[in-house]
Formats: sequence, structure tokens, C-alpha cells
Amino acid sequence: MSFKKLIEPLADTISNKGFEEPLPLQKQILSKIKGGASLFAIAPDGKGKTTSIVISVIQKLKTAFEDAPRALIFVKDKQAAQDLERVFNDFKRGTDLRVYCAYDEYDIDSQRDEIYVGTDIVIATPKRLNKLFYMNGINLNKLQMFIVEDADFLFRNNNLSEVTRTPESIGKCQYLIFASKFDARFERWQDSFMYNAQVVKL
Repeated sequence: MSFKKLIEPLADTISNKGFEEPLPLQKQILSKIKGGASLFAIAPDGKGKTTSIVISVIQKLKTAFEDAPRALIFVKDKQAAQDLERVFNDFKRGTDLRVYCAYDEYDIDSQRDEIYVGTDIVIATPKRLNKLFYMNGINLNKLQMFIVEDADFLFRNNNLSEVTRTPESIGKCQYLIFASKFDARFERWQDSFMYNAQVVKL
């Protein structure tokens, strides 16, 4: 998929940044994601995984809508959440999409109240997301995209089980997992909520 096929504000932003055509990974996955496919995108660092997430989410959601988030992105820690939020804020210019970060180093009651006001995209650490969910602090009934950025972190500090809990509580959703390598433990997801997912390796 070429950048020219993106919604106008996003295509304009990408053009202003001087990006003329998608990177090899993006050429393989952007059209698949737009078409609704779930996938594992496996590529080394620096090959466009993060920008693929941002472009795909903005392209799919387009505008703010109601209060419940439609995209949930798991990240390893507070710094990763804030870094990804900055990229989103840079690329979503010209849209009214709302992005919110939920991480452990912040008052959970304040986070619950701020999420309740309304957001389209939630970037969260696994433990904090689950705490918010179990205290009824986040509504996942409208979720369309479930994403893990740099999923290699899942295999430390019980993060895999924390993230695996979430699909048990949501309905039909698109699953996108980005990682530098395909870990054999991902096969458990292929046998359950990602049974029809494609694997794209660069």
C-alpha cells in the first residue's frame, strides 16, 4: 500500500516528513493490516515497526468516536509508552484522535478518571492495564485493535501472562504483534485467539 492511499491528514504529515514510499516491512504489512488481518510482524529494530503501528492505527480509526478506546497498545514500560505517545502526537496532526498512556508510575485513580473522559488509543503497560480493567477503570467492549510493540519484553517479569489475560475479556478484535524474532511461546496464541494470524518476517 502506498502512502498516497492513506487518509488525507496522515498522508500530508508523512509527505511533510519527506517519506516518499513505504519501507520494505511496511510494503508487506500495511495493506494486510488495513484489510483487517491479524499478524505477527517480525523484523530487526530500525525497520519501521513503530511507524507501522502508528500509521495503521491512525488510518483505521480516522477520527475520535465516543468514549471507549478502540486501539490498545502494550509496551514494556513508562518510557516506551511516552515515546510512542510522542510519535502518535506527531503523526496524528490534522485529526482529533485522542491518545492516553497508562503506566505504573502514576496514580491509578487519576488514570481511571482520565480514561473515563474519553480516549481512542490507549498505550499501556501490562500490569497497569489489568489493574485498571479489574477495577472497572477501562471499557474494552469497543476495542478493534490489540497491539504489542516490541513484544520481546513479554518474556520477562510475567508480562506474557498479563497480556494473555486481556483477549479473554474482549470480543472480536484484530491482533498485531511486533517483535524482532518469533518466539516459540507465541504458538500458544496461534492456538487460541490468534489461530488465523499471518506471520510476516523481514
